[in-house]
Amino acid sequence: MNADMLQVADAVAREKSVERELVLESMEQALKTAARRTYGTKVVEAKIDRVTGEISLFHVRTVVEEVEDEENELSLEEGKALDAAADVETSFREPLAPITLDRVAAQTAKQVINQKIREAERARVVAEYEPRVGEIVVGIVKRVERGNVYVDLGRGEGVMYREDLLPRESFRQGDRVRTYLREVRNQPKGALVYLSRADAGMVLKLFEQEVPEIQDNLVAIQAIARDPGSRSKIAVVSTDVGVDPVGACVGMRGSRVQAVVNELHGEKVDIIEWTEDPAAFVVNALAPAEIERVLVDEDSGSIEVAVAEDQLAIAIGRRGQNVRLASELTGWNVEIMTLGDEKQKREEEVAVAKEAFIGGLDIDEDFSLLLIAEGFMSLSDLAYCAIDELTAVEGIEEELAQELQKRARNSLLDSALEEEGEGKKAVALLDVKGMTREIAEALSAQGLVSANALADAASDEIEAIEGADEAQLNDLIIAAREACGWFD
Repeated sequence: MNADMLQVADAVAREKSVERELVLESMEQALKTAARRTYGTKVVEAKIDRVTGEISLFHVRTVVEEVEDEENELSLEEGKALDAAADVETSFREPLAPITLDRVAAQTAKQVINQKIREAERARVVAEYEPRVGEIVVGIVKRVERGNVYVDLGRGEGVMYREDLLPRESFRQGDRVRTYLREVRNQPKGALVYLSRADAGMVLKLFEQEVPEIQDNLVAIQAIARDPGSRSKIAVVSTDVGVDPVGACVGMRGSRVQAVVNELHGEKVDIIEWTEDPAAFVVNALAPAEIERVLVDEDSGSIEVAVAEDQLAIAIGRRGQNVRLASELTGWNVEIMTLGDEKQKREEEVAVAKEAFIGGLDIDEDFSLLLIAEGFMSLSDLAYCAIDELTAVEGIEEELAQELQKRARNSLLDSALEEEGEGKKAVALLDVKGMTREIAEALSAQGLVSANALADAASDEIEAIEGADEAQLNDLIIAAREACGWFD
């Protein structure tokens, strides 16, 4: 029987790919648990001899300062009677008679062993594959259940859910598959290794494998956008002026990119040269469409792209794929329009700006068109720009620039003093008790253009205003709330 214990431990260790010592420790824990049915509340320790397999049970009693559990604890005097060198925390082990495992005890022991081994397997899988997250791994399809593919990775099992497969891609048991190790998650039921062939990381790692210049850090992949199974766009840049990043990724006669395409079952891959200039980057990303004009709006994070009528469909792509991938790749919101639409939009914007300048600044049409030509498209552009931006315009001296800004700010303030609020009393900002026009202008510049908006604010949310300390701002907020009827 004793030799059989060691043989069983060796067999389980080989089958589960865990350490023999861990299996033996699990058996000892199981014997300890089973012994409770025989020895009740006694603290029991089980030992299995690693050479002979002999099983020993001991009753463990510990020396304590004050005895509370007479069955399992000893006083210091009792401990010293057994061993003169005994001290508090010293343990004494007394041999116990072997136990006979009945059916219930044997089942309990089996559950303990299985639980320990599962925990060890889970820890082993996590330790094996967690450092490899973000790599490509190769495995054999073990089974396919409800569209999910379970892959034997050698020392663990991974799963690819339906959404992690390429469209129309299917596998059978025994198929060899290359996948991207997306995540390792340690769960109570076991460690789960999540695999994917639809992740953008799959494309990146395939190019790393196929392109030596990427491995040597001569070429870097800056961004990837992917529509799995259909098209991918990658932006590459060279760290060596003598290396063409696009050519390195394409390879001789397209051999390198073709190897990636073949692995992805025909998925098209566009390789684009990355550049810091957002306009040029977007033009590259929208290839093969020919771009006529580009307008970058950094404030909104958008880029308007104008194309000829016959290039519109190409720029947008099938079901908007081309422009969507370009937006994802560049990080900009890309808006596509025809030259005719772009011209009409510009004319409308100019008309609106001209009307605002003529009415808000009390200037003539020619002067308003001059400001528009210099890039000022709204009263806000004028009101809050640096003064030297205005004086840079031919014919505008500093005194005139200051006057224009003053008129623009007054016009904005006058038009925004009253704000309609649902269920609230609409009150002009200047009607708040204690409000001055200078403070009102400063608040308006921060977006607080009505008493209602000021009432909803807190003093620590308002940027510092010259001539108004925090106490004064708090008083103005309270006055705004009174004016808006908060305390009625």
